[in-house]
Amino acid sequence: MTRVVEIPTSFDDRAMDQFAAAIGPWPAEGRLLFDARSAAWASPYGLIAMLTAGQVLKEAGAEKPFFTVPANADVAGYWARMQFFEHAAEFFELHGKVPRGRAGGSDALLETTCIRAAEDVHGAVERVSSGATRILVSDLGLQSPAAMGFSMALSEACQNIVEHAGTSGWVAAQAYTYRRRLGGRRVVVIAVSDGGVGFRRSLEAQQARKFGDRWRDGTAIESALVHAVSRFRDPGRGQGLGFIGKYVSRWDGKISVRSGTARLALVPGWDDEEPLAEQLPFFPGAQVQVTIPGVATVSA
Repeated sequence: MTRVVEIPTSFDDRAMDQFAAAIGPWPAEGRLLFDARSAAWASPYGLIAMLTAGQVLKEAGAEKPFFTVPANADVAGYWARMQFFEHAAEFFELHGKVPRGRAGGSDALLETTCIRAAEDVHGAVERVSSGATRILVSDLGLQSPAAMGFSMALSEACQNIVEHAGTSGWVAAQAYTYRRRLGGRRVVVIAVSDGGVGFRRSLEAQQARKFGDRWRDGTAIESALVHAVSRFRDPGRGQGLGFIGKYVSRWDGKISVRSGTARLALVPGWDDEEPLAEQLPFFPGAQVQVTIPGVATVSA
């Protein structure tokens, strides 16, 4: 029996819970059909979340799911330029007209990229560095240290996959106009996702006894993000989320981390998300989004 999973019409980090609920309990039962025909937009976060779902199903030995391509040609074209379909073909049986990626790629800082090892992290950072400097300083009006910090934040977020996930993961980065908040200001976004063990399982050997009955997904994320706790004993190793948290705070940014059934965010004044959400629909691994806004222009 085939079960339909509706892709959110506008798939960003706010729609992740809807996507996870549509898939249902893991391991997913029966063959799934991911229906993206009505999709009107997807952020980097949404694109790599779909790839993560496909990867987890493959690694679990599930029957290869179907995936219907967006009916809107512009949407499908953007997904192609972000190299989504190139990767999705490994995990899904694609149905519909799949456009070719445009020669020269997209205008993204980083198209959907698979992270398997440290070498992939270095490659991703190298590809982003020059573009990040140009966009953060020239386009968003930030100071040059913001660009260096952005590349370091990207590196740390990807390194978290290599050191903690127990499987490969995905990253994408994009600059675009943020209309939902910030009065249409420009932002840059890093999205990272994996379908691995998640924060709770990664940290429980060192932290679960300390928290006792309170040990759950939310407290595990808090340990990593707020208190820079790592499963590694080496000083400074595995504390990348703590660094990212300090970086986004300096530049009035936001980091949101989802793992298992919880999401924790460091929320700036321009956003209204609740800092902690628990008892969410389960989704494997961990998903991280870093958002850095441009400087507000002051009208005369």
